[in-house]
Amino acid sequence: MGERTYLSEFEQLVMLATLQLGEDAYGAPIRQVLAASARREVSIATIYVALGRLEQRGFVRSEMSEPTAVRGGRSRRVFTVEPAGRDALTRARETLDQMWAAARAATGPERKR
Repeated sequence: MGERTYLSEFEQLVMLATLQLGEDAYGAPIRQVLAASARREVSIATIYVALGRLEQRGFVRSEMSEPTAVRGGRSRRVFTVEPAGRDALTRARETLDQMWAAARAATGPERKR
């Protein structure tokens, strides 16, 4: 079986949060964005597992930040969405838009029940 080219819903959310955060995209802030914007409470470990998969697929990259006093002189592993990741997000959005349009066309206007 070949490399998976689609993104799961959770992978999309993690990448969108990463884009939102820019240079501050690491575990804790990503978790906060997911909780606030997507109403998803997940562990930081779950986020890092998803980021690891995305990095293996070339959709994100990580690097260690400069050490900070707030972290007792330790560095953070920060993430950036790569062009391939942006393309994958665009394809996912286009696919969902097409599916929603087809569903609306098949069911007609929404009706109140």
